[in-house]
Amino acid sequence: MYPEWLSIGDVSVLLIMAALYVIFRYGMAMRIDILTLFPGMFQGPLTESILKRAVDQKLLEIHFHDLRESGMGNYHQIDDSPYGGGVGMIMRVDVLVEAIEAVSGKLKVESGKLPHKIYFSPRGKKLKQGMVEKIAKKHDWLILLCGHYEGIDQRVIDGGWIDEEISIGDYVLTGGELPAMVLIDAVARQIPGVLGKEESSKEESFSKALGRRKEYPHYTRPEEFRGLRVPDVLLSGNHGEIEKWRRGQLG
Repeated sequence: MYPEWLSIGDVSVLLIMAALYVIFRYGMAMRIDILTLFPGMFQGPLTESILKRAVDQKLLEIHFHDLRESGMGNYHQIDDSPYGGGVGMIMRVDVLVEAIEAVSGKLKVESGKLPHKIYFSPRGKKLKQGMVEKIAKKHDWLILLCGHYEGIDQRVIDGGWIDEEISIGDYVLTGGELPAMVLIDAVARQIPGVLGKEESSKEESFSKALGRRKEYPHYTRPEEFRGLRVPDVLLSGNHGEIEKWRRGQLG
């Protein structure tokens, strides 16, 4: 696997140097802990493409925690019927708090860091690019709680075990797993080194550089396809005019 002239000690030193280089250039990896009933849902979205590369390069660290492990009794019960009546089941405060504290407690003591704890809810603040950038800049450790059924006991929020409620839109989903994937993907793009070129995320739709507006149209080869041509200005080589055209196309 390694050249014969390299000893095990040499390989260890090289690996340490590579890790230190990543830390020096990009900083420590962002850690994300996901509390969910369905860890298997994350296979695919978080194990392919850019996110996989971010994990492989130690820029992003993702851990899954099955909420049923904190469930009660032989059947690992995590929910119960709502006080006051009504349809559906509510995830229990005692079960969720135990799960949150189990994840945050030991690491908080060891590292001295405080996690930013997020719960996905239709009642939360709607996720926008500015919020994504703020989360990525201010926090290097996130705990994401994925609700299910009719939601969670309000005391989990009122008691301070959740720092922020987030919604990804005015519609209802089965659980918090899909919103968690959306947030992770959006936040990971803001981590230095994840996209390769630092400018890659600076002029995307809704970025600060574009005034939070939608990005301009893009074209590539061929120059003409079935009567549809690339705008002449993009073929002109006049960078000033190209920039002017692009600014005029912002949505």
